This record gives sequence, C-alpha cells and structure tokens, in this order.
Amino acid sequence: MPSEQTWVWAAVAGGGILAVLIAIIWSKGRPFATGDVFRASRLSSGNHLFPTQVLITPTSVVQHKPRWIAREEETIHMAHVASVKIDTTFLFSDVVIETSGGSDPILCHGHRKADAVAMRDLIERYQTDHYGGGGKSAAGPVAGPPTSR
Repeated sequence: MPSEQTWVWAAVAGGGILAVLIAIIWSKGRPFATGDVFRASRLSSGNHLFPTQVLITPTSVVQHKPRWIAREEETIHMAHVASVKIDTTFLFSDVVIETSGGSDPILCHGHRKADAVAMRDLIERYQTDHYGGGGKSAAGPVAGPPTSR
C-alpha cells in the first residue's frame, strides 16, 4: 500500500505537469508579433487551446496558427489580396482573405465582429496606400502619377 508521502509526491508532480501545460497554452495564445494582431476567440471552434492570430502590416497579411510543438504561418503580400469577405454568425465572424495569385485563401474563424471589420478596414487602407491613393505608398512616395487600371 502506497504511503502518504508517495501520494504527496504524486500530487506535486501532477500539479507541476498541469502548471507547465497551462503555461504553454497561455504563451501560445499571446500575440506572436507587435502591431495589429487579431486573435480568434477561444470559445470558437478550432481555437480552444491555440487561437489563430492574424497580423496585418502595411505590406502583408500573416495568419499564425500555433501548435503544441511548432506553428503554421501563411503570408500574403498586400498587393496579392484580391478581396476580404466577412461572414457574421450570431456570436463570431469568419474572415476569408482571397488572393489574386490563385493560391488558397486565408480562412480565419471565430473573430469578434468588430475585429473582423477592423481587419477589412486595415487591409483596404493599406491597399489604398500601396496603390498610390493619396500619392504615397507604404514604402514612400510614388515615382510619377498613378496609372489607371
């Protein structure tokens, strides 16, 4: 029959393992970069342990999916974003970012409605800046007048 001391050590070891797992889950849910990072809700499907994050910069859109050991990232240059679709349900919104290059779109499930709209607005603003709206791009002044499309 195990002694009382064995049970104590088993409880301490179990608590230590649980603490490590909670620390890993918590750290993988933190923003993976600085800037405009949008994190899916942990209450949405597929995001309970490791919520998907989307970083929107003046030059690209990055989808970051953390995993237990590694991560999966997909990047689309702002010039290759063809459209942004927001599908709003009762609680959350799904964002689909289509590309012009024929590759698979970025699918982002479980974002707050306000975050989905902010993502779309940022992409539109950065694309306007990139294509010379207002005379400047994200990289600096445009050399010459904008061309018609």
